[in-house]
Amino acid sequence: MIDNFFENNRITTIVAIIGILKEPEGENRVVALPEIAAQLVKMNFQVLVESGAGSKAFASDEDYKAQGAEIGDKAKVLSSSDIILRINSLTKDEITKLKTGSVAFAIFQPFFNPETVKLLLDQKVSGFSLETIPRTTRAQSMDVLSSQATVAGYKAVLVAAANLPKFFPMFMTAAGSITPAKVLILGAGVAGLQAISTARRLGGVVEAFDTRSAVKEEVNSLGAKFVEVEGAKDDKAAGGYAVEQTEEFKAKQRQVIHDHAVKSDVIITTAQIPGRKAPVLITKETVAAMKKGAVIVDLAASTGGNCELSKNEETIDVDGVKIIGSSFLPSTIPFDASKMFGKNVLTFLKLILKEGQINLNFEDDLVKGTCITHNGEIVNEKLKEVVK
Repeated sequence: MIDNFFENNRITTIVAIIGILKEPEGENRVVALPEIAAQLVKMNFQVLVESGAGSKAFASDEDYKAQGAEIGDKAKVLSSSDIILRINSLTKDEITKLKTGSVAFAIFQPFFNPETVKLLLDQKVSGFSLETIPRTTRAQSMDVLSSQATVAGYKAVLVAAANLPKFFPMFMTAAGSITPAKVLILGAGVAGLQAISTARRLGGVVEAFDTRSAVKEEVNSLGAKFVEVEGAKDDKAAGGYAVEQTEEFKAKQRQVIHDHAVKSDVIITTAQIPGRKAPVLITKETVAAMKKGAVIVDLAASTGGNCELSKNEETIDVDGVKIIGSSFLPSTIPFDASKMFGKNVLTFLKLILKEGQINLNFEDDLVKGTCITHNGEIVNEKLKEVVK
């Protein structure tokens, strides 16, 4: 990827090119803002940005140029870059235009997109799926899921508040007292905890459910009540994600969630299991029993939804209950979401960019844990079971 050649009796180094691709239509974020491009340039890499890549995140081509980056069209970025950066997965056409042996970073969702994995294998591209980075203390500063979940949890509550026909806080007015909104958060991971914080700041009365009893203290510390169902299986090796539960537990869970859901004005659902369909926590029977005017914001809609009736990126009304399937809320806060995402990516890149060269050290657990394909072979052990 980096070679030397003789020019006028001296050795000139050809630096690696890092390409920043524009996101698909409908996505407002960019994988790296100009400030990140500037740091890559300082690390002696050439940065090539697809024209218009940052426009929806309020970063112009001129902003990138001012930081030492070059601007090109998509074809040039794809064919010239040694490292390709994007948030969303690349298309079939884009992957086939990548340089053989290049390195691509994106949220590929390989367990749901085996055909994409096969394309990376055929092109002998080293594919790094950013959402698969091991959830360890060392990886926190590189965890794109956590940073974007922070954005999603915050915005989910604002979306709910904008659609709720009630106030969030309690008001004492001359016209009488207004009771606060009752909010139920399902899943107390990063998105759930941020949703709790935001709902509390808006004055809501908040309850939160999670199968992991270890988060009870965090939930309570944020001023919410923890809804507990005894008998949950908690796997510490799951890296902070939810795990599949027994049928007996699921039955108890459904009843407890139903009992709390029917009293709630707002429900924010955030529960997902890596590589699996999202668990159904709100059934159609529960929706039918909920208050008229209640709002459900389902952040797991892209993987099937925590609400049985959710439709991804759609808002539907079911007998007076509004169900908002929103898996891409970070895109609605494009500047700060891009800023956070880019910092995560830069921190990870520093693991493989050494002294102006690309060094894929598979002895590093974060490098190996995030890589899905390399040199025509699948690296991720669990992925080998899915892609044959």
